[in-house]
Amino acid sequence: MVKAIRIYFEGGGRFTWRTIKEGFGEFLDPLRQLARSRGLTWDLIAGGSRNDTFEKFRLGLEHHSKAFNVLLADSESRVELPCWKHLRRQDRWDVPDLPEDHCHLMVQTMEAWLVADPDTLARYYGQGFRRKALPDRSDVEAIPKDQLLHSLERATVGTQKGRYTKIRHCSDLLRLLNQDRVRLRAHHCDLFFKTLEARLRE
Repeated sequence: MVKAIRIYFEGGGRFTWRTIKEGFGEFLDPLRQLARSRGLTWDLIAGGSRNDTFEKFRLGLEHHSKAFNVLLADSESRVELPCWKHLRRQDRWDVPDLPEDHCHLMVQTMEAWLVADPDTLARYYGQGFRRKALPDRSDVEAIPKDQLLHSLERATVGTQKGRYTKIRHCSDLLRLLNQDRVRLRAHHCDLFFKTLEARLRE
């Protein structure tokens, strides 16, 4: 029986791991609360770079073998294969022989979650925010990574908080996002929530 949930997510540098962990913690709070209600330990691990996150996940499989270990990483491109196969092709990683529910993708990058909730972006950035600069697509996962980041920068460059950067703004925005809105427009985010919810209710 699973006693702990450990999620290794891509992001957080030497000086930012704590704040980005707090941001993800707030966004994933419904799952955290469910885990605690079931008497399970809940832990988020900011992995840093993409490769470092994968290595920490692999070590977690060895040192926390009784936990349900989950890798959460940017897909970096359109997803046309199951998660592990996508990462094997995308990054040439020697992926573990585990079920798909141990691996989840932010498609095509975490910023898709931000764009999925433009109302929150507008409130956060305030005057000068250019909502029309964001792609008008119901499926944010279909937006290429470069286009997504460029549109965020264009939408925010004239605001008091300044142009979007992951280091300065990402953690604050994650805290404020409406999970239901994001899940509606980002299929893999919704799948992540549903998978964890099912595992936590076992």
